Amino acid sequence: MDPEDLEPRARKPAPKNLDEMSVAAIEEYIAGIEAEIARARAAIAAKRSFRQGAETFFKKK
Repeated sequence: MDPEDLEPRARKPAPKNLDEMSVAAIEEYIAGIEAEIARARAAIAAKRSFRQGAETFFKKK
């Protein structure tokens, strides 16, 4: 058993109440989410590239 299994899992944050936000605040909120999505996609691309390089390097001939 890993020590991580014993730690409480973090809860997902509750969705923001968009009804209480102004249009500008919602646009800012969306921009922040889109930036995080771009960061996550870049991390995925880097991991895929690294894996592809490793698979090519260790490929049996």
